Amino acid sequence: MNTGLIIALVIVGVLVLLIAIIAGVYNGLVRTNERVEEAWSDITVQLKYRADLIPNVVETVKGYAKHEKETFKMVTEARSAAMGAKTVKAAAEAEGEMQAALSKIFAIAEAYPELKANENFITLQGQLQDVEDKIQAARRFYNSGCKELNAKIKTFPTNIINNMFGHFKKRDYFEVSEAEKAKIDNAPEVKF
Repeated sequence: MNTGLIIALVIVGVLVLLIAIIAGVYNGLVRTNERVEEAWSDITVQLKYRADLIPNVVETVKGYAKHEKETFKMVTEARSAAMGAKTVKAAAEAEGEMQAALSKIFAIAEAYPELKANENFITLQGQLQDVEDKIQAARRFYNSGCKELNAKIKTFPTNIINNMFGHFKKRDYFEVSEAEKAKIDNAPEVKF
């Protein structure tokens, strides 16, 4: 066999292999990025659902605690901030405000036994707890996808492929705010 032909076949084989590796790595980045997008979409769907429930909770509580205007205002502002959040960081900050506002609403409910026994309030409270659980699950899935994508973007050879063709950027985690982290770090010690 001709030496020139063998060299040409080896070069073509190496090029085909190189193209296959580049395509595989790039497609892996695309799949991971799409998983992160899907996870973020899941979070926004759950946040929207919770935001839609909140006016019902507020109206139910208002029927029993008309003088708690400051708390109702806080809940309304937190809901607006959550609905208007455009970035992961803004959504995480709004999430902290929403948690604080909901805590106040449920603290008010503790002071009104007839409200706590109201079937509508109990149903809404159950729905809110369910959506909170779903938000936490979606948040874990999103953060897991971010971790995977961020690692791929930084590691060899995907970092080279991303620099050549890519538009994939590091993603922010949906994290607890610094104030919430401080509360967790300074949690009271429980002894039995």
